Amino acid sequence: MKVIKNETDIENIYTKEDPFIPSENSENLYKTGAFKMKYYVVDTFADTIFKGNPAGVCLLEGELEVTVMQSIAAENNLSETAFVIKRDGYYDLRWFTPKVEIDLCGHATLGSAYVIMNYIDDITNEVRFETKSGVLTVKRKEDLYELDFPARKARQIAITTEMEQAISVTILEAWISNNARDLLLLLENERQVKSVNPDFDILKALASHAVTITAKGYTIDFVSRFFAPNMGVSEDPVTGSAHTGLIPFWAERLNKNEMTAIQLSKRGGTLYCENCGDRVKIAGKAALYLQGEVFIR
Repeated sequence: MKVIKNETDIENIYTKEDPFIPSENSENLYKTGAFKMKYYVVDTFADTIFKGNPAGVCLLEGELEVTVMQSIAAENNLSETAFVIKRDGYYDLRWFTPKVEIDLCGHATLGSAYVIMNYIDDITNEVRFETKSGVLTVKRKEDLYELDFPARKARQIAITTEMEQAISVTILEAWISNNARDLLLLLENERQVKSVNPDFDILKALASHAVTITAKGYTIDFVSRFFAPNMGVSEDPVTGSAHTGLIPFWAERLNKNEMTAIQLSKRGGTLYCENCGDRVKIAGKAALYLQGEVFIR
């Protein structure tokens, strides 16, 4: 790895002789392991930095080995890093936690759309992504970015001793997503959701992917928190994908399709939600925190 010692070294990185400058042979460069890419960090579901959920967004010029994407995500150490490749009329999109690749991520999709609409193609107001969860679209509506995602409904299951031991709070109901990926626990009130200090060792055994706790809000429709220790994320600050299950869950209980939600992590975040049957819409604001480049040599 080249060590940058002075300003001359920095300037040399950006000369045309540098092999990491994207070119018409970019796809081949990726295969050699020598390249650089544009990289952004966007604080999502928030209107200012240092709030919401920070998403890493890497813009690729060509295909990249999965092992390299996973290493970059681990190095970034954010809850998710997105990798985006421009195609003809759409973008390929993949998401990685520091530990594994996942099949759906809300905040990193919002972050990717934010970057594309503000720094790549600032005249567009809609972006189409091809992902492991099918086609996902994001529309810009003034200062909001609206995600169109598949709804993930759940079925009720019995409450176990391990569930209550994991969060040390009385659980009113327990639900598991139909794909058995996520566990949803209903608590009595917002205060309980905010005060939970989970036992992560027990939590890991409860669901293959993640555990969401939720309750009706005091001043907004509902609140939640999201824990995914098996994915390398102890607590996610704001989780769009969790709301693909929370929205139909709360729409039925509150008898309303348009709702506002807050995720009660330390950073916090606000989500504007709409139940649309087999689909859900999740909107939020975003703020750019970092813009730079990733170098792989």
